Amino acid sequence: MTPVVPDKCSILLVDDMEENLVALEAVLGPLHQQIVRASSGEEALKAMLRQDFAVVLLDVLMPGMDGFETAANIKRLDQTKDVPIILLTGTDADTDYAYRGYAIGAADFLTKPFDPWVLRTKVSVFLDLDRKNRQLAVQAEQLRRLLASDRKPVEAAEPEERLVEIAEELAAIELQLRGTEGPGAAALADRTAKVRRTVNGLRVRHAA
Repeated sequence: MTPVVPDKCSILLVDDMEENLVALEAVLGPLHQQIVRASSGEEALKAMLRQDFAVVLLDVLMPGMDGFETAANIKRLDQTKDVPIILLTGTDADTDYAYRGYAIGAADFLTKPFDPWVLRTKVSVFLDLDRKNRQLAVQAEQLRRLLASDRKPVEAAEPEERLVEIAEELAAIELQLRGTEGPGAAALADRTAKVRRTVNGLRVRHAA
């Protein structure tokens, strides 16, 4: 069976002002994803340790732990370092804000007021990347299990029906991997094709 990855992703909104969180939620509502709010940097870090997020929209100007410090802490943790961050700031921001944000590891930087369409478009890119990465992880795990099964002695080979099923699963995984843009996808696809050929060889030997 081809692995299925849920379409819904999680987005974390971080801002100390309630009206800004409401506005962001309204802009991103049409994307139909799970949206989680945090009103401080500390709250954001706790949320990110509880669940996975596809992207974080982080306000720069916050009391206590500001956006830069929050982003830096996110990038220091192994569990959260790869989550893309979009920094948000007002029109009166210092000219070096963008440089500081990118230096910390932020993926993008937007100045308020921003175009809703632009924000949705930028967020959609990260949502699509998250789905592809999760799909690749699921496919890699399924391939690992199939590889483990492939290491069994020929004498212990599965019945013909099971070998046919495994070959079909491998073909489906290979097809999806060929159309996936991500680190390791091509190598996994090649390995999948090799194992599929091995399984087909076992089918021939089993039939004989």
